[in-house]
Amino acid sequence: MGAIHVLSSKGWRGFQAMEKSISTRKRIWGWYFFDWASQPYHTLLVTFIFGPFFASVAAQYFLGTGLSEEAADAQAQSMWSFGLGFIGLFIGLGAPLLGALADSSGRRVPWIFAFSILYVIGAFGLWFMLPDGSNLWLGLVFFGIGFIGAEWALIFINSQLPSLSTEEGTGKISGSGFAFGYLGGVVSLAIMLLLFVEQGDGKTLIGLDPAFGFDATAREGTRFVGPFTAVWFVVFMIPYFLWVRDEPVVSKAGASVAAALSSLMRSLRGLKNNRSLAAYLGSSMFYRDALNGLYSFGGVYAALVLNWQITQIGVFGVIGAISAALFSWLGGKFDSRFGPKPVIITAIWLLIGVCITVVSMSREMIFGVPLAEGSSLPDIVFLVCGVFIGGLGGTLQAASRTLMVRHSKPEAPTESFGLYGLTGRATAFLAPTLIGLATALSGSARLGVSPVIVLFLIGLVLLRWVKPEGDRS
Repeated sequence: MGAIHVLSSKGWRGFQAMEKSISTRKRIWGWYFFDWASQPYHTLLVTFIFGPFFASVAAQYFLGTGLSEEAADAQAQSMWSFGLGFIGLFIGLGAPLLGALADSSGRRVPWIFAFSILYVIGAFGLWFMLPDGSNLWLGLVFFGIGFIGAEWALIFINSQLPSLSTEEGTGKISGSGFAFGYLGGVVSLAIMLLLFVEQGDGKTLIGLDPAFGFDATAREGTRFVGPFTAVWFVVFMIPYFLWVRDEPVVSKAGASVAAALSSLMRSLRGLKNNRSLAAYLGSSMFYRDALNGLYSFGGVYAALVLNWQITQIGVFGVIGAISAALFSWLGGKFDSRFGPKPVIITAIWLLIGVCITVVSMSREMIFGVPLAEGSSLPDIVFLVCGVFIGGLGGTLQAASRTLMVRHSKPEAPTESFGLYGLTGRATAFLAPTLIGLATALSGSARLGVSPVIVLFLIGLVLLRWVKPEGDRS
């Protein structure tokens, strides 16, 4: 890449005039709209519709190869696990370099636009995964393309947070952004359940044929989740691109891969003098990986262990997303009052309790106590767990973003959030891989989820060395 253009005085005045026409309130709301636009990738694709759909299709495919039902379920969960693990590794390796490159250029919006294209291509391509399981890998490839776009764009979105408010106000903005995003997830999920996703009888949740004349036997209503997510993103990113601008670049010597790598290496070497930041990056690496494991396998667990239909999983998702929106908003208020670290610790302990409950439950028993045949207790308990997974997960992510702001370098926030993205994704393969290994070794999709408990505990221990206000004086 060549040298970065330095704003002329005329260009600078033009930028100031344009910025004056965009109020701070509009900038904040534009920034919120990224969460609203992008949340369906996580809500609809990762957790509640495509993930369970992939698992159920894969399980039926492997069942047809002669495996037992339990072995087929375990094989399906392992395939999803290792696929997510590879995708997460790729995301993690690119995150810090991208952050450093963006800071050396001073531009973020063009990067967000580029990764938005990946998001749309990947999401739309999920339409082409067939329900007979004959092209499962194609589904994983398109899912990976979109997920990479979503996660890399998020690095640059997060790095814009410090410019929206004072440090004390970022907690409230971060929490409100996640709350707004989760509401978008609820609305998008409700639309899919009511109008498109087929139940066992080929009808939607309210007894209608899938909209647009989609063929229920080919699962076209469910597969439409990919194009729907892509169109949703395109429409609701419009406010972001209208109202959010890069901060002006007054003077930059140049932007190149070499300069970005040099800056990144300085940041990594500097961690030895920033004990709190190093501890926080390590801690968040483990507990965010555990949380992503819960998100990635919550719907898969319901499909394989509790034998829920995708419409049931969708209702579970609506409940979880509503609670996530409420908890994120409340968590933002607690964050502003008490700081992000106590909020993070509380959320992790409660999530550990949820994980222990999930691992200790099946259709036949809960905590070792046998249940009557056909008991609805596992369904009720898992719905309650869904409330806490969604609610505490949203709170944890929002507070984590705020605590990273307190550890970021004011002159290079994208680079700091690139490191945050690296640690969040450098081990993103870990939870899926451990779940895949635990599933393969135990032969049980239920016990396969147990490694997330260990990851949460490691993150909790490392938080002991994290200063609430960071290493900055």
